[in-house]
Amino acid sequence: MPDAFDDATPSTTTADPGPQAPGRTAAIRTGIIGFGLAGRVFHAPFVATNPAFALTTIATSSPERAAEARAAHPTARIVPTPEALLDEVRAGRLDLVILASPPHVHREQAIAALEAGAAVVIDKPFAPSVGDAEAIIAAAHATQRPLTVFQNRRFDGDFLTVRRLLADGALGRIHRFESTFERMGAAKREQWQGQLTPAQGGGILFDLGSHLVDQALTLFGPATLEHAELTTVREGIGSEDDAFLSLRHDSGVRSHLTMSRAAAQSGPRFRVLGDESGYTVHGLDGQEAALRRGAQPTDPSYGETPEAEWGLLGVDGAAPLERVPTERGRYPAFYEQVAASILDDAPVPVDAREALETVRILESAHRFDRG
Repeated sequence: MPDAFDDATPSTTTADPGPQAPGRTAAIRTGIIGFGLAGRVFHAPFVATNPAFALTTIATSSPERAAEARAAHPTARIVPTPEALLDEVRAGRLDLVILASPPHVHREQAIAALEAGAAVVIDKPFAPSVGDAEAIIAAAHATQRPLTVFQNRRFDGDFLTVRRLLADGALGRIHRFESTFERMGAAKREQWQGQLTPAQGGGILFDLGSHLVDQALTLFGPATLEHAELTTVREGIGSEDDAFLSLRHDSGVRSHLTMSRAAAQSGPRFRVLGDESGYTVHGLDGQEAALRRGAQPTDPSYGETPEAEWGLLGVDGAAPLERVPTERGRYPAFYEQVAASILDDAPVPVDAREALETVRILESAHRFDRG
């Protein structure tokens, strides 16, 4: 997610969606609000490389980011405010709005875009409160426009591998799921994650926790929060940078979710324990790192995981553990499904009501930690 907006000067460049293939609907005219990490790395490359879309407008108030947007997407119009982009929706010039903006403005921006007639993709965290999430969902229902939430880590290669192993019954009956997303990084004092309060969706729980909770619910179904530990390790930030949640799923599985920006050493990304076998994998899915380096989703090796980083399946001491090939990461699939939802009335890739349940647990964790 990007930082809050600064001042910027708009570009007068007009987007050209280019020629359309015969017999198909015109490209989906798309605008992105925010061009920080999320807009620049996680959204624009997938829109720009998918012929179903035309990236026509980018809103950023940062002069540096505006320059980056012009260089990377020279046919896109660069505007200085979200309102300027929303005016294009109201004028009938945009079909899809992607919110890569901080979470405390999602409710206002999403409802405005939906009411103006656009489909909406909202980056995680979906919203900073259950009330905000419900209001956005109600607006989508009232306007009958597609709404989805960018839970892209449903398309991580290691997560897809866990799903495959569960579907194959390779572990037996699962009793514990451990998911860890830890880094040793900057405190993000200058970015929204370090500036916003929990009530505004700030902190690592709403940031990385949105991924971990969503993945756990996707794998094992509805859950209740049993325990939460939220810690502010570094001074001078607005909310926690280290957290742990324990969930009890209705299916009987317990999920232990750990996230941190102050971890000198990281635990396994996933450890899944069943009554017949277990699976452990270390490290993070490589798609984000590749995109940061400038890789494109259309690159032949995009999403592949080297064999040395594959996870291990088996029982300690019973036999040599089996190295399991990691599924190819598929972030492009998210926007393929978005296009289908707009052009063909297919289901959206992530139902906003599922994202609402993630927000419900995150909100509960903050209440739990306060006692």
